[in-house]
Amino acid sequence: MAESSVSYLLNRFADFLRTEVQNLGDVHGEVSSAKESLERVKAHLQVADSLEEVDHEVEVWIKQIRDAAHDMEDTLDEFKLAFAAHQGIWSVLFQLPTFTRILKARYRAINDLKRATARIESVCEGHKRLRWKFGKFRRHISNEADSHWQDHRGDALLIDKTDLVGIEEHKSFLVKCLTEGPSEREAVSMYGMGGLGKTTLAKQVYDDPAVKKHFVFRVWVNSSSSSSTEVLLKDMFLQIVTQIRKHVPRRMDTSSHDLLKMMIKSYLLKVRYLIVLDDIWHVDKWEEVKYAFPSNECGSRVMVTTRKQDVASASRNDFGGTTYELKPLPDEEAWNLFCRKTFQGEIMCPSNLEETCKSILMKCEGLPLPIIAISGVLASKGVHRIDEWELIKRSLRAEIDGNDRLKKINQVLSLSFKDLPYYLKSCFLLLSVFPEGDRIKRMRLIRLWIAEGFVEAKEGRTLEEVAGDYFDELMNRSLLQLTRATNDGRVKECRIHHLLQQIAIQKSSDQNFAVRVEEQSSSWPDNVRRLSVHHRLQPIKLDRSPSRLRSLYMFGVEKSSVKAALLYVPKLLTVLEMKGVPGLQKFPNSIVEMYFLRYLSLRYTEIRSVPSSIGKLQNLETLDLKHTYVTELPAEIVKLQRLRHLIVYRYENVSYSELKYAFSTPADIGSLQCLQKLAYIDANGERSRTTVRDIGKLTQLRRLCILNLREKDGATLCSSISKLTSLVSLAIYSLNGEEILDLQYLYLPPPLLLRVYLKGRLPAMPHWIPSLQSLNTVHLLGSCLKDDPLLCMQNMPNLVVLELQKVFDWKVLHFNPSGFKKLCRLGLDKFPELRCIEVEEGALPSLTHLIIQQCKLLQNVPLGIEHLSALKVMELFDVHDDLILKLTQGDKFEDFQKVAHVPEIRFGSWTEDGWDVKSLDRSDEVASSSHRIRSDLPPRRK
Repeated sequence: MAESSVSYLLNRFADFLRTEVQNLGDVHGEVSSAKESLERVKAHLQVADSLEEVDHEVEVWIKQIRDAAHDMEDTLDEFKLAFAAHQGIWSVLFQLPTFTRILKARYRAINDLKRATARIESVCEGHKRLRWKFGKFRRHISNEADSHWQDHRGDALLIDKTDLVGIEEHKSFLVKCLTEGPSEREAVSMYGMGGLGKTTLAKQVYDDPAVKKHFVFRVWVNSSSSSSTEVLLKDMFLQIVTQIRKHVPRRMDTSSHDLLKMMIKSYLLKVRYLIVLDDIWHVDKWEEVKYAFPSNECGSRVMVTTRKQDVASASRNDFGGTTYELKPLPDEEAWNLFCRKTFQGEIMCPSNLEETCKSILMKCEGLPLPIIAISGVLASKGVHRIDEWELIKRSLRAEIDGNDRLKKINQVLSLSFKDLPYYLKSCFLLLSVFPEGDRIKRMRLIRLWIAEGFVEAKEGRTLEEVAGDYFDELMNRSLLQLTRATNDGRVKECRIHHLLQQIAIQKSSDQNFAVRVEEQSSSWPDNVRRLSVHHRLQPIKLDRSPSRLRSLYMFGVEKSSVKAALLYVPKLLTVLEMKGVPGLQKFPNSIVEMYFLRYLSLRYTEIRSVPSSIGKLQNLETLDLKHTYVTELPAEIVKLQRLRHLIVYRYENVSYSELKYAFSTPADIGSLQCLQKLAYIDANGERSRTTVRDIGKLTQLRRLCILNLREKDGATLCSSISKLTSLVSLAIYSLNGEEILDLQYLYLPPPLLLRVYLKGRLPAMPHWIPSLQSLNTVHLLGSCLKDDPLLCMQNMPNLVVLELQKVFDWKVLHFNPSGFKKLCRLGLDKFPELRCIEVEEGALPSLTHLIIQQCKLLQNVPLGIEHLSALKVMELFDVHDDLILKLTQGDKFEDFQKVAHVPEIRFGSWTEDGWDVKSLDRSDEVASSSHRIRSDLPPRRK
């Protein structure tokens, strides 16, 4: 992890030497020399980080490098602060005490910089005595890692059948994929996070009698994150020649990769074969071995297990076939496995232990590996010694670290972390600061990673785009789990598995990356860089503040504790996360003194105003005031020239309505040239025309949201939008949602535009919407068009989501054949005259989600709905009672038969207590599961 700190510091050095050249004087040479020393050492840090856990001397040196880098980072910022404090120094020349204080501060800053550069030089010299270890480690790491990992692979292959719960359905599907289907060679790839039992399942499939009978050759190849291609090919070749009882060629040990692949291919060319590649970690490993497998029209198969989705996809793309995601066990199956292993074959848990056992099991989150391992430890405990069971529940993290029988859990799950490049390790470790089980917004993580300095700039790409790639890679490696996606398929929210987060927490603590304070009696360590405070924080008595603190995260912390905490926060803080602090109504004054602050979130607090002194935060990049009561920003906000994300709005859901509250922009909002997200601005004010015109100056904008646009400003807004060539999302609401949106003057729409949300009366369908090939999401609300909009939209090539509310006075809504080929989600709302929906065969072939609401005259399901073979969910809200009756009375009505292929049907209406929603239970052919909700039904409008 030192590599991450050093890389970040090297970037800071370059900026520092460029901007502070006038203030450095004779220190310039020393700073440049320290930078060069770090650059030389950086080449060794990747190996050193890998060696850190097994060599104490290297561990000490890594810690020295990391501490020296942090010390230098702080010193650089303190130097900048000293010289920035009073740029107008001559104006205070005649105020002798102030002038003397400034000179002393600058003298200290220069001396501190000299000391820090000397420390960097000294620590970097240490790598010379360790270079022989680095070389030795490079030569031996692969063999040692393989040997250690194969021990655990063998355990999975020899697992007891009693440990196999919920495997039959997976096994049956995979056996069918291997033994049935086309005669062409195909790949069957299974992926998922570590500990799911991929190897165990694959071995059960491999040994199935039907599989044994079907294939002439069966070859099982164990891999690992560090296995060489040569080892894999030789293992494969030896198994093949053994099965055909031929002698191993003498030249095999010296054969090249290409020769080995040619020999393997020659033996497999005319037979039906099954090759299992177990635990392939990287796409390039697949690329190196795939040419050894001939396509021989014999029904051959290659089975791949992996933790990474891109490996599974690559094998399918190359060979065709199937990718199969293995997921954690459902609750019932996990409970059965737990009880069977804990209570020696019994599936009943003693009542006195049930609550404790379920709490322990919850932390395993359906992973078979930890369930089996922890059950084995619990099996040795007496069922009447509740205290012993409670102790394991409270200290499961310590048990996993210290109990030899549980160490394998750590080793298996830690492999995914060890395989990460250094920049992803930092991103992963930041997940340690969040509450356990927290659902984390994707963009929140991206903004935090950028503010923390983890994201490396790449030419031609924004930092947000690079960080998005980091996020996708963590998802690809199964280190993050999807919890919510947007309607057009983008990841909206994620979470981290409990046990993976425990690993992140432990490694963060070991490497002084971040510290969690969860106990009321906890205090802050003085040298902490990132502090995550959960719940209530007791008053702290420190001789000095945690001077090296750069990031402070607060979760569920009381207002009084927040005030106490901020008293100790140094001015060098860069990240302050205060989302959801209860009762916080006033903007804390101490925040505006944090000159280096890059990320500030007060989301879900009761803040009502922002002080004009916020203009001091010259380095602020993200200001998140979503779901606060702020409706106006001070004029000084335009001083924040580095601001990238300005998020100031809230909304309330009431019945079918979503009330949005925006903020009034200050004058000269167009000067914030770095803005990428601006949401939501109120365009109905004295400066409305100026505000709308200034938007055109924000050429970096990617998301723009405007409320209360007046008809007379439509043409000006169109002119501004045409200049926003990076825009991907546009939301425009007319004044009160009723005034006309005049958007016909947008002749050059942003070429990258993906999502459009319009609310207000449209004199005609904007001509630029159907013409934009890139659009995947369109919401039209209250448009009241004179012409049917479907005719011009049905051929949009990439349209995935379409939400229509009161857009046209349909009595019969007709979908033509071949129309809306990619549409997955269709929402129809508030069509009081609509009596019939007709879907011709071939229309809406990709539709998976259909929502119909507030269509009181609609008495039948859409004609032709049986043609919608991809439909998975249908939702009906406030439609004609007869339609609901037909669906809830079983096969008495034809409509029920027409939707027999739809797995999930929900219907309901709004009541005083919220949404009363029912689901159609196919087993009883009646409605059931009535429940009231307040969230996604009906779908929220943008």
